[in-house]
Amino acid sequence: MLVSISNPILQTGIFSLVLGAVLLLTMRRRQITEWLPVSLTAELKGLAILMIVLAHIGYFLVIDHRFLWPLSIAAGVGVNLFLFLSGFGLTASQLQKNLTPGQFYQRRLAKLFAPFWLMLIVFLALDFFILKINYSWAFLGKAVVGIFTHADLYQDFNSPLWYFTFILGYYLLFPLVFSKKRPWLAAIILWLVGYLLIRWSPAPLGFVLYLYSVHILAFPLGIGAAWAVTKLKSPVILQKLFSGWRAIVYYLVVAGLLAIFVGASVYSGIGTGLEQLISMVAMLAIILVFVGKKVEFRLLSLFGIYSYEIYLWHWPLMYRYDIFYSWLPAWLATLMYLGLFVGVGWAAQKVVGLLSKSRPTA
Repeated sequence: MLVSISNPILQTGIFSLVLGAVLLLTMRRRQITEWLPVSLTAELKGLAILMIVLAHIGYFLVIDHRFLWPLSIAAGVGVNLFLFLSGFGLTASQLQKNLTPGQFYQRRLAKLFAPFWLMLIVFLALDFFILKINYSWAFLGKAVVGIFTHADLYQDFNSPLWYFTFILGYYLLFPLVFSKKRPWLAAIILWLVGYLLIRWSPAPLGFVLYLYSVHILAFPLGIGAAWAVTKLKSPVILQKLFSGWRAIVYYLVVAGLLAIFVGASVYSGIGTGLEQLISMVAMLAIILVFVGKKVEFRLLSLFGIYSYEIYLWHWPLMYRYDIFYSWLPAWLATLMYLGLFVGVGWAAQKVVGLLSKSRPTA
């Protein structure tokens, strides 16, 4: 259900002030020991899911797009951040453990599918019993294995699941092309596969091919970044930038990177053929800001921990089963939903964890 709100600019201001205050209250000084440690990637995942959720609210859930602007303008950057961090994380893990394809699929696909299947079961049941929606057997068969070839936010079962199919393709191909000696080669191969897929333009992917076309670079870039990080010296050198005359240069660089991020997000190049390139610029700018920042934001880390589950659950909860926007001010409803999403993510992880422990082992 689309939401009509009053005073969108005022409500955006209130929401921004509250969210900013919580960010500052959860801010802690950061110890820089690695270029992209798990704690930092969690923050970036938290930022990415906030970009996506706020964009879905501001541009697709509410009628007046002034609500949440400009916090709602970076959904594409958020998706690319997810893809980049996935490529980075898989590569960093493989460089340490070097799993066989069989071991990789057993571990990684379970983590990908278990939360997805839980979401699938719950929403299929809710749609059937509450909304009286019946899905075809063909749809159910494809859904179970993670194939979603439409991305209509208002008509599809859960439109953001186009991303699940997209990332699943990378998970299936990654262990087959990855080489511990030449991880950069996997990046080139996967980019080439994506490029050829777009050029081939298979009919079954016609409805989502545009989405694929503006995101085929981020995952390979993540692979390349993980390989590049192994060649870098210790990031402790960054600590020297925080004092004396160097601090002036540091803050000027950070300000410049933030300006690039904001500019590339506002002027995203949608429809010009430059959307992916501009999104990459914005993504890399914000990553560099986070790599060099002196503080960490616990709130972003919290969202990052549950970012995958939030992505899976957020849109149907807001659009088909709204429980907040219908009776609360929009700024408060948005904050309530952000809290609810964290709670749902926590509960989903607990359920998946309990089911995993109860599964018999060979």
